Amino acid sequence: MPPLSRYMIRMALWHLAFGFLIGGLMLAHKAFPYAPWVMRLLPWHIHSLFIGWTVQLAFGVAYWIFPRFALERPEDPRGRTGWAWASMGWLNAGVLGAGLAGATGWGIGIALGVGLEALGVLAFVIHLWPRVRPAIIR
Repeated sequence: MPPLSRYMIRMALWHLAFGFLIGGLMLAHKAFPYAPWVMRLLPWHIHSLFIGWTVQLAFGVAYWIFPRFALERPEDPRGRTGWAWASMGWLNAGVLGAGLAGATGWGIGIALGVGLEALGVLAFVIHLWPRVRPAIIR
């Protein structure tokens, strides 16, 4: 498994754990009201589980599994890897930004975080697009 896939999958697992922790805190607050501020973490919970966990896990596995350019470009079989690394950075920065902005109630920050997440998705599409090709049946 290439290093970027390992890092993306590990970050996805961290987002899963953090999203479950926030969800557990919010659920406990509904049963036993102890901290009204915990409900402001809902945007962070949503972004952490939907983008941080689901999207990043899919990207990490796709980077590993999709066909490589072993014959066409043996020096760089996975293509433009800089875009994939940028995707990981932008996705995680977007989740962190949108989560913090949602917790503080800063609406424009949520938009900036979502914009970073969208940039991360676009960067991964740019990276993966040349690797999407029909199967070669031998």
